[in-house]
Order: sequence, then C-alpha cells, then structure tokens
Amino acid sequence: MYKILTKKELAPKIYSLEIEAKRVAKAALPGQFVIIRIDEKGERIPLTVADYDENKGAITIVVQAVGSSTNRMVKLNEGDYLLDFAGPLGTPSELVQENIEDLKKMKLIFVAGGVGSAPVYPQVKWLCERGVFPDVIIGGRNKEFILLEEEMKKLGAHIYPCTDDGSYGYKGLVTNQLKELIDGGIKYDRVIAIGPMIMMKFVAKLTKEYNIPTIVSLNTLMVDGTGMCGACRVTIGSETKFACVDGPEFDGHLVDFAEAMRRQTIYKTEEGKMLHKQEEEKEGHVCHIGAGENA
Repeated sequence: MYKILTKKELAPKIYSLEIEAKRVAKAALPGQFVIIRIDEKGERIPLTVADYDENKGAITIVVQAVGSSTNRMVKLNEGDYLLDFAGPLGTPSELVQENIEDLKKMKLIFVAGGVGSAPVYPQVKWLCERGVFPDVIIGGRNKEFILLEEEMKKLGAHIYPCTDDGSYGYKGLVTNQLKELIDGGIKYDRVIAIGPMIMMKFVAKLTKEYNIPTIVSLNTLMVDGTGMCGACRVTIGSETKFACVDGPEFDGHLVDFAEAMRRQTIYKTEEGKMLHKQEEEKEGHVCHIGAGENA
C-alpha cells in the first residue's frame, strides 16, 4: 500500500499528489512514469513522474480529472492509500544521458501545454541543479491553468507564460510565442515539447522549418504501460515503436502525428463513455452507452 502524503489543487480538476514510494523515488529519473492502481477493482493508470525526492522517499504525480479513473483518484485525500504504485517505467529523458558540459553550451527551450508542465518540471529541475538554465513556455487557457510557473522560476528557469484569453503573459498559442522568440534572434539548439498532441504536432512543424531538433513526449497514448496492449503503438520515421517501452520521448520531426491522434481519440472516447455511464447510474438513470475503460 502506498500512502498519499500531500494533496494540492493546482487548477480546477488538476491536483498534485505526493506518494510515499521509497524504492521508486530512489530509482526515478526525469521523463519516466509510474503505473497506479487505486484498488483491486481499479484500472491501471500510467502517470508521468512530476517530481521525486529520494531523501523523503516520495514521488509526486499530477492528475487531471478527465475520465472515470482519474475522477476517482482526485477524490482521494491525504492519508489515503493506493494499492499499486509501480515504476519507474519508460526511458528517461535523453538529457540526463548527455554530457553536462555539452548541455551548458546549448540553448534549450521547453514548451509545456496544460498538464505537460508536470513532466517538464523534473527535467527543468535536473538541468538547473547542474547549472543549465533553460527557457520554458507554459501554455494554458487562462492564468489559472498556468501550472508550476513559480516552482520553475525558483529553479532559475526563464518562464514565458501564454494564455488563450490573454489574462496573463503572452496572448495566443505557445507556437506563436516560440516563433516570436526564434524570429527575435534567440538561437535554440533544442526544443522539448510536452502537452496536448495537437500542440506538439504544430511545435514540431514549426521547428522543422527552422531546422531545430525537437523532442516530444507521447505519454498521453499509454494505457497499460508495458507494451502488451498495443494502445501506444506509433510510427516514428519508418519504424513502429511503443510509447511506454521505447519512449515516451521521441524525435518530434519523425512522429506520425495523424496516426497518434487517431489512436488517442479511441481511448479518450472509451474513458469518457465509462464516466458518463457511472454518472448516469449514480443519478438513477438508465445508460444506453456501453464501454470499457482504458485509463
């Protein structure tokens, strides 16, 4: 059993949970994920490691209540327990495998959309602790959804907040902000984009025009997290890969985003159907939508 140490609301329906998991915390690296099961009847939920504290023996995850499983999870409180907490899984960010002196000579920028700030944060933290201070674009629909800005500022990263409604920072898409920075004369050596699939698609499309190497994370495709279900199968260049075992990070210029978005839609729909069914049953209505749950 794995105890919830702290729970914090970051934005409406988005929470950070700090979980006591000593062995996972000891081995975790930026870019990896864990698989959680709430109880014996619960589904396996893959979630990116948002932070880890080896001394405390804790892993932080960020959960957005979207479907049935995640809605159940955010209703848990401090002191409650999770049945399973397996990890760390997946391949760590390639940044942690590179020579730190080489990284210090590079100009890096992260583009985080929505809850994409969660997997971006541990990478930014890892870099800043080693004297590499990247730029970070954080996008959200409004100021309320600009996640982990202050935490990354404290590390020393240079933050560019973007909001759809202009309520805070740059008004407009993260891709437009990125384009302005590049056109303004900043020569980035690498872009790391993590967020909604459509956002990563257009970031990669933009950076390809400027010939800037770009990494994207396909963590939103994962279902069982072991490669057995095939849900996260993607085409990278001419090769078939699985986001959970070969990734979740890949060369953004080689990802077949059309295929990835089609695959993602299937499982989002199923999860939404399950949530709808549960809400109908709770209210005493007859639900005519049948579905399984995959997240």
